[in-house]
Amino acid sequence: MDQDMRRARVLIEESREAIVVLDDADTVILASRRARQTFEGIVEGDKVPSGLLSGDAGVVPLIVPYDVGVRRERLVYLSQPGDLTAYEELRTGFTAAVSHELRTPLARLLSLLETATLPGENIGELVQRARVEVESARELIDEVLFLSELESGGRVVSLGPVAVLPELEVAAAELEERASRAGVDIVVRGDAGITLEMRPRMLRVIAQNLAENSIRYAGPGSTFELEISDEDGSIVLSGHDDGVGVKEEELPRLFERFYRADHARASRGTGLGLAIVKHIVGQAGGTVDARGGRGEGLEIRCVFPAHS
Repeated sequence: MDQDMRRARVLIEESREAIVVLDDADTVILASRRARQTFEGIVEGDKVPSGLLSGDAGVVPLIVPYDVGVRRERLVYLSQPGDLTAYEELRTGFTAAVSHELRTPLARLLSLLETATLPGENIGELVQRARVEVESARELIDEVLFLSELESGGRVVSLGPVAVLPELEVAAAELEERASRAGVDIVVRGDAGITLEMRPRMLRVIAQNLAENSIRYAGPGSTFELEISDEDGSIVLSGHDDGVGVKEEELPRLFERFYRADHARASRGTGLGLAIVKHIVGQAGGTVDARGGRGEGLEIRCVFPAHS
């Protein structure tokens, strides 16, 4: 029974929906992270906020009653008017953006193949350039599938604390060769005792995407610092470089899918790396923000609540 309860708690917690479980006195037994982040006042052990069940608070509740032994409980899905329309618009826009982004490497590949049919061309060089375009398309497809996995409820939080610093070091080691080719130094530092309740793979994905962003855009001679620290009771995972930076007005848009700052639009990046970081951090109950300016480098801060 304990194992079943633990499984149920994880399933509710990690749901992409805003879900609460209530007893017959309207006390919150369980609540998904999405519900706690979206609707103010949802606290396990307290009464559900007035208006959420009646719809008076601008919420559309779907209530599913069930029995657990002699107890009566309710599973409540909370949504807001227009959620479905907004989701459909987002899905349509995302599909169009993916299609547009895939056309670029495919068009280049087609051009290279056509050039290869001309007499006197260096076939070996053209094949190498074609391989780069295929890798670009593969990287985009992989990241789109990974983002889809996250949004369909792929688990981010683990069932226990994970030491952060070793995962950052692994991620940095895997990118050492690429960083060297780009002329970017990677430095990892922080408190070895800090832990997060997150799957090791997700920690590495955050670290890799932060580092890859600097490798692509910071410029030769830059240094990228990946750090885990405890600040005023919050756990902060930050990636900071001293490279070219971006315009201050562009900082809030860096986490948008496929967005690239002006100076980076000719790069081979997918434009999804920081969107993936934001999604993972958000699912783990944290927040992200970008700091810096043109010529001042770039810092991405992922702030997590310290677990009790």
